[in-house]
Order: sequence, then C-alpha cells, then structure tokens
Amino acid sequence: MKDGTLVIHEIYASIQGESTFAGLPCTFVRTTGCNLRCSWCDTPQAFHGGTRMPRSEVLARALALKTPLVELTGGEPLLQPAVLPLMRELCDAGRTVLVETSGEADVAGVDPRVHKIMDLKCPGSGEGHRNRWSNLEHIGPRDEIKFVLADRADYEWMRATIAERRLSERTPNLLASTVFGRLPPRDLVGWVLEDALPVRVQLQMHKYVWAPEATGV
Repeated sequence: MKDGTLVIHEIYASIQGESTFAGLPCTFVRTTGCNLRCSWCDTPQAFHGGTRMPRSEVLARALALKTPLVELTGGEPLLQPAVLPLMRELCDAGRTVLVETSGEADVAGVDPRVHKIMDLKCPGSGEGHRNRWSNLEHIGPRDEIKFVLADRADYEWMRATIAERRLSERTPNLLASTVFGRLPPRDLVGWVLEDALPVRVQLQMHKYVWAPEATGV
C-alpha cells in the first residue's frame, strides 16, 4: 500500500525558481510531511494535511500539465516510499525529473536518471547535525548540491565544507542561495568573488515573480 499511494499537498505548473533549471516551465508535485524544521523554512504549510492519492493518479495529473520538466518537492518527498517508483514512471514517460531533498533522507534508491538537488544544511538552519554525509557517495555530475545561507557564518561553513569534502570533484553544480529577506544577495556575491569559490549564486526567482510588490502582479 505504501508504494501505491502518496499524500500530496499540491500539484501545479509554474516556472522552476532555483537550480540550474531556473526559469524553465515545470510541474511541481509537492508531497506532505517533513522531518526537519529549518529555522528559515518557507513551506511550513506542507508539514501537515494534504490528500492521499493513488500513485497512478499523481502520475496522470503530473503528465497532464504537459511540461517537459517535473520536480518532486515537499516537505521531504523521499519520506514517502511511493515517490521512488513515481519518479521512475515519470522518467519512463520521457520527462526530465528533479527531486528536491533535504540531505537528511537517504537518496540511494533514487533512479539514476533523476537529477538530485540535495541540500547540505548550514548551521543557521538549526538542522546542520542532520546532514546524511553518506549521501555524497550517490551524488554525481548530473546532480546538484545546494547551500542556503543565513549569514556570514553559514558562508564560512559552506566554503570549508566544499574544500574538506572535495565537493567540486563530485559535481560542478554547487548552488549558493541566501535566506530570502535576511542575507542580502550582494553580500554573498562579494564573498564568492573575493574567494573565487566554485559555486553558482542563485536567487529564488519564483519569490521575485510572485511577490505582491512585483511589477505586474
């Protein structure tokens, strides 16, 4: 039964707001539930509730939105066993599939065709002790490692982790984000340039597009 159903918070089409796929039309399958409580979490509404659906219905609804790109997100999608066969089925249907995951959940069972976008939690998240370092063994060149930074201390931790764990040898896709409204992006850009750090600075594009003060909203 666990492989046959999922608890889903929402399924919708938008643009991809982060990662190397930023700006592309994307269908999002947002699952309910997360076992972490990051201090800066921007989707606490997905912690609870949702609707239990057959996996076949989730697949059909995701495919019906007709975007070439599909992302599994949450919450933490890898907490639900049925996410693994769902991602395989989406790949089989010809979709480019992403999974956004916290770095605490085990990624070993993810289909190798899926692009893993995996957080490494910085100290400012309050959940840095939950990083599952063994997950790095399953990160390859097509995958992405994301750091969300709240302050300079988080930046220093990221810089040290990249060097100590030799992350750029695992994947060229190292992403550095700022906590929206807390750390000015210009500060992060300055630090990255000063250190010649091999990261991609990214903004959460969707927040700028859909913010109430954004032009045209």
